[in-house]
Amino acid sequence: MLHFSTWKTAAIGALCLLGVIFALPNVLPQSVRDSYPSWFPARTIVLGLDLQGGSQLLLEVDGEALRKSRAIGLQEEARRVMREARIGTTGIDLNGMTVAVTLRDPNDLAKAQERLRTLAQPIGSSAFSPGTGQLDLEVGQRNANVATATLTDQGLQARVRQAVDQSLEVIRRRVDQLGTVEPSIQRQGADRVLVQVPGLADPQRLKDILGQTAKLEFRLVDPNFPIGQPPSGPLPAGSELMYEGGSEGNPGIPVVVERRVIVSGEDLTDAQPGFDQNNRQPIVSFKFNTRGAQAFAQVTRENVGRPFAIVLDNKVISAPRINEPITGGSGQISGNFTVESANDLAVLLRAGALPAPLNVVEERTVGPGLGQDSITAGTRATWVAAIFVIVFMFATYGVFGFFANIALVVHVVFIFALMSLLGATLTLPGIAGIVLTIGTAVDSNVLIYERIREEFRAGRSMVSAIESGFKHAFAVIVDSNSTMAIAAIILFLLGSGPVRGFAVVFLLGILTTVITAVTMTRLMIALWYRRTRPTTMPF
Repeated sequence: MLHFSTWKTAAIGALCLLGVIFALPNVLPQSVRDSYPSWFPARTIVLGLDLQGGSQLLLEVDGEALRKSRAIGLQEEARRVMREARIGTTGIDLNGMTVAVTLRDPNDLAKAQERLRTLAQPIGSSAFSPGTGQLDLEVGQRNANVATATLTDQGLQARVRQAVDQSLEVIRRRVDQLGTVEPSIQRQGADRVLVQVPGLADPQRLKDILGQTAKLEFRLVDPNFPIGQPPSGPLPAGSELMYEGGSEGNPGIPVVVERRVIVSGEDLTDAQPGFDQNNRQPIVSFKFNTRGAQAFAQVTRENVGRPFAIVLDNKVISAPRINEPITGGSGQISGNFTVESANDLAVLLRAGALPAPLNVVEERTVGPGLGQDSITAGTRATWVAAIFVIVFMFATYGVFGFFANIALVVHVVFIFALMSLLGATLTLPGIAGIVLTIGTAVDSNVLIYERIREEFRAGRSMVSAIESGFKHAFAVIVDSNSTMAIAAIILFLLGSGPVRGFAVVFLLGILTTVITAVTMTRLMIALWYRRTRPTTMPF
């Protein structure tokens, strides 16, 4: 066991060299890393929110707004299917989560109910009846000429969960386009999303970016109501009142728009900030996909001379007049933007709309100074722990303890190398994980050395005791590290945020422990034995 071939020795040396190469960029200044050739490893460990500062938001999906939107949508869909089926109605009313369709002819009740059932959407299979999907709609009747459609609680809850899943992807796209590094975006509970953006110096901008639904719509302006004049009477069923501009205490210019959406933000393929060549004001240029371009061209061709409204989150950005058909599939949005607001709007449009508004439940900002204090405290704790462990090992096991200390240094280097290679994020709990692995790393050496001492005291020769110690202690080391790895994996799978960061570092530490404590320590002892040929135990 103490014999190492030349290629094995070279392989271990090469592995250590690679560890140093991948870990080295973490201690070099940026100017030196920039001078590296393109093929040379230059990735560094990303510091988490608690170490470099940044912003954290806990967002909650506005379930009430989502339910209201779904109910209004159901009302519009009910109106559409009744019209398509040529079923006469005297009213389609919304009361809470129930849409009531009042029929002219009671004989149409069964037909109306059948059409309403087509609006139901499956929400998954029942736990008690696998393969039988539940629907989010219950169709019934109030009396002989009123058919009802009620949204179920299970369906609404499923829609909230779906909204959270969709929001995760939209938020990730928005944050990524801000140019930040390694944001952490994860689900919290049934209806919340935790967003951590290390290094972001402007938390208010993050709130502005994530707080907007960014639901873009193009609608025609109702020609019966002039722009700027508030309506004096009730609005038609197919129109609604919105406002353009405005500020705190001033709602802005009233604009009555049709409920029918010509083109929505879902048909956008790109959005970029720019400047209007005429008045040099910031604008946002956009492009439609094929479907959106065709729909927009058709509507503008049929409505030359009429104004149309560009609506963002139920607020009119601008209401230009259609002077000629717009057939190119592109256009621009102007609305007294600043350079930053135009850029932010382009980011929102490119990332897509949120399925529901997000409310800020909790906001936390960590300054760079506090992050540096955490780094200093964590580094001090690591050095103190390492020094005590090194002194203890050398005082207890002599030259064997010296070998264990060298393996310990390589162990830490390997952790940083692996984290750099994987692009992992280091948090304050991650530093705690490194400190913990320092103790567990030498624990394997303690098991080996104590077994060697027992074998030597039992009458074995020096070389036989060393071989037997490594052989019999190996199984114990694997078992003990396996149990710790299981605990770390459970922490990673069930934990979140800092807990997962701790679990990742701990898992990497367990992996490198087995390599350094068994392989490297055995190589150093083998080389020492060949050179000195001792006859007594050095500790």
